[in-house]
Amino acid sequence: MIVELSHYAAVIALAAAVFQTAAGGLGAARGDAALLAAARSAAIVQAGLLSLAFAGLLVAFARSDFSLVVIVQNSHTDKPFLYKIAAAWGHHEGSMLLWSLIVALYGAGVARGTGPIPPALRGWTVSAQGALNIMFLLFILLTSNPFARIETPPPNGQELNPILQDPALALHPPMLYLGYVGYSVVFAFAIAALIEGRVDQSWARAVRPWALFSWSALTLGIALGSYWAYYELGWGGWWFWDPVENASFMPWLIGTALLHSVIVTERRGALKSWTLLLAILAFSLSLLGTFLVRSGVLTSVHAFALDPARGVFILAILAAATGGGLALYAWRAPTLAPGGGFDPISREGGIVFNNLIIVASCAAVFIGTLYPLALETATGEKISVGPPYFNLTFGPIVAPILIALPFGPMLGWKRGDLAAASQRLWIAAGVALVLGIVAAAVRGQGPVLAVVALGLGFWLICGAAAEILERARFVRTGVSSGLRRLRHIQTPVWARAVAHAGLGVFVIGVVGATAWRAESVEVIRVGATITTAEYAARLDDVSRVRGANYVADRATFSVSRNGRPVGTAASERRYYPGAGTSTTEVGIMSSLGGDFYLSLGDLRDGGGWVVRANHYPLILFIYIGSGLMAGGALLAMVRRRARAPAPSPAAAPAALKAAE
Repeated sequence: MIVELSHYAAVIALAAAVFQTAAGGLGAARGDAALLAAARSAAIVQAGLLSLAFAGLLVAFARSDFSLVVIVQNSHTDKPFLYKIAAAWGHHEGSMLLWSLIVALYGAGVARGTGPIPPALRGWTVSAQGALNIMFLLFILLTSNPFARIETPPPNGQELNPILQDPALALHPPMLYLGYVGYSVVFAFAIAALIEGRVDQSWARAVRPWALFSWSALTLGIALGSYWAYYELGWGGWWFWDPVENASFMPWLIGTALLHSVIVTERRGALKSWTLLLAILAFSLSLLGTFLVRSGVLTSVHAFALDPARGVFILAILAAATGGGLALYAWRAPTLAPGGGFDPISREGGIVFNNLIIVASCAAVFIGTLYPLALETATGEKISVGPPYFNLTFGPIVAPILIALPFGPMLGWKRGDLAAASQRLWIAAGVALVLGIVAAAVRGQGPVLAVVALGLGFWLICGAAAEILERARFVRTGVSSGLRRLRHIQTPVWARAVAHAGLGVFVIGVVGATAWRAESVEVIRVGATITTAEYAARLDDVSRVRGANYVADRATFSVSRNGRPVGTAASERRYYPGAGTSTTEVGIMSSLGGDFYLSLGDLRDGGGWVVRANHYPLILFIYIGSGLMAGGALLAMVRRRARAPAPSPAAAPAALKAAE
């Protein structure tokens, strides 16, 4: 009964989306307040119906209702409860229902919003959001129905892929969707602005929180996926330039450019057309990622579906949304009023430079990801574009941003003074240089470029600190006065400093984990030792253990560093009878200085076990930096009025006169 009600709720939600689209568009075109109110109500009803539909799917998975095809294919009676719930979005049909639910929830958020958005603009935005969900709901109901029944339910299912049964992967897809789908709101606002023919500071002010939240969620989602790949797959890598990884990275890059561009539109009324284009591209690339994952054109551990028919439907959605958005942009963007001018050396000029570099880097990733697919489609020839291409193209392109980033906040709006900005940053540059040299000396020999990149990471951190110190005027007014002024620094300034410093921390982690990593792979018996870098691990025991839905060989190691015992670690080789597959659970000893990583492989003839030992210096900085960047974006959503200092007694009469 619950399943049928959930299915009906999804069908009625489609009807609500149709009404929302029509009422919102007609109400905005006619200036009809009643239709606009009806469209907003329909958006809320749609969100409620899809919440009911998804809740029913969750209940069915929790109860192991094997009358549903998706539960037979992706769940099992013996599976732990957390992964029964996570399986609801760990497959194609359920993940698309979650996607559509988030679209509806965001649409309801726009409908219920109380910000200073003109009624017509809100109406067109709600209408565009409804139109997007019409396409997704049709896709679900026609090709990917999660409520399809099976005639003869089996007693047990076939298990979700065991490597997906992990806490990080339980959160990874919903977090990614919050980011992907968040750009649908930005896209809808862009479509509404183009239809209205007006982009002003109030529009940018309405878009900015959605852009910030979407970027933050996407950052955390990518970081969760990266950490899962690091410790779950047993390879020890955190990024492989996999096409599906790139599919999430491209909207993140364009979203980064959008974040900076919308600030210029909000503060100065400039870059209007460019901001609209980025808003369209950010969501278009999110749809492209959906196509790559679900079309069958890629075979990956990340891919959900391998059905070309579904791929054609998603390609049609991509063509309709992207093609329609770009066509509307080509028609209406030239009619928009131009924004304010600015000098090349200014904060606006710095953001334009930032945007151009980011878009160029995204283009490099786009070409490397899609060229092999295009070549195979055109000629049948299969080629592989891997890390060598991306390392040689992406890194050199983004390097100028790392150098220029600290200068941006030091420049004034409209017209800046580069020499003055350089004077404010020379201490930060000196500190970064010293820290880079010291860190490289501590780590020992390494590539020269790695030392340079390490210095750039410290440069970003020191540059962010220099901005805060400059605004507090520590150098000019002293420590005590500077500490008092810290309280008056506006929240967006802190947010920017945290995010930029987080990027620096991230760069340090990437350099440490790639340039100074060490690895050993050996076949050892119980009692033997494997060494790598300054670590040594003695294999003490291998025993058979049983989990909720698996059996495993668990290896226990005694670990020492430079001859001194530091603890024990365990690694498992698990076998899942329900799925008929094996996975590796690694043992990791973590510290800020680096991770010592142990992975148990197969049992070889003669009683020896394959063991992989790795040392990844500073790898935790990758995830700390990601968290800081996402936290900075969330902090930027918190608005706070600037605290104006009280006027002096001499200035009081003038202030009163001005107030009159």
